[in-house]
Amino acid sequence: MAKTGYGKRSAPGQQPRTRDDFALLPTRERYVAGFVDHLPDGAAMSVKQLAKQLPLYGQQAISTALKALSVAGHLRRVRCSVGAGDESRWVFRTFWSRTARDNEWWATYLATENASRTTAPVKPPAPTAVPQQRTAPEATPDPAPAPAPATPPTAPPTVPTTPPAAFSAAYLALARLGRNDHRLGLSADDCTTLEPLAAQWLDRGVTTDYLTSTLTAGLPTQIDSPTGLLRRRLIDKLPPRLPATPSTPTDTPAPTRRLLVECTDCGRPGPPEALPDGLCRPCHTTHSAGGPPSPDPTQIAAVKAHMANLRDLLKPV
Repeated sequence: MAKTGYGKRSAPGQQPRTRDDFALLPTRERYVAGFVDHLPDGAAMSVKQLAKQLPLYGQQAISTALKALSVAGHLRRVRCSVGAGDESRWVFRTFWSRTARDNEWWATYLATENASRTTAPVKPPAPTAVPQQRTAPEATPDPAPAPAPATPPTAPPTVPTTPPAAFSAAYLALARLGRNDHRLGLSADDCTTLEPLAAQWLDRGVTTDYLTSTLTAGLPTQIDSPTGLLRRRLIDKLPPRLPATPSTPTDTPAPTRRLLVECTDCGRPGPPEALPDGLCRPCHTTHSAGGPPSPDPTQIAAVKAHMANLRDLLKPV
């Protein structure tokens, strides 16, 4: 069996299976067709796999029989792309029809199959089921008698608390320099002064790790003014501004998945209308002519005379 979704694919609209199926085909083709017709969908349909399961014929005979079945209108080999992005790959399938079809039917069906694959909606992920929480029902308290009005106690005056100011990523990166290297210890005022220069680095797309490694690389043994050193480095080593990458719009259509028909004989791909009877033009011409042309009798006689002359030359004197 081939992997799920690969191998044999049954075409729709076939007639019910009877004992007289493929009666007009030669013995070998009728034998292969009967075997293929009973294979389940997804079964491997390569010449090598079929030859392993049909001991009466070898790979060459199986290949010739499949070509005859393609010309008779029973099968078409195709290749199509599956997956998306970097995981896209080509897979091979064989569409099979117990009922013989003409080229127009196959071209229409494969075009419809291609269109249905292209416009198939992507199934949204199933919502995650949230288990129902089992909580005990809250007991309704009995109504208590209203207490007698009393003079409320005087509350102490509340002192308003000022929330701590949120520091920027540039400020925090500068403040951590002294903890990583004591030579770069900065005061709060120094961090506030250098914060606009460090923010320019982050605005250009660099990370705080990149900023820290650049400021701490190659430091001298003794630093008398860490503020002056860092200011000089923030100005002189300011990275370039890169162009913004255009974001992909959410309504971008999905890539079209192509479906190409393969020549049953040589495997050359092409659109359905370019491969009548499932064969490319050279193979179709060879099949229509009944095989390769026989040599001219005069050429045969000339070859025999040439070989006889060679034998005479090889005889010992």
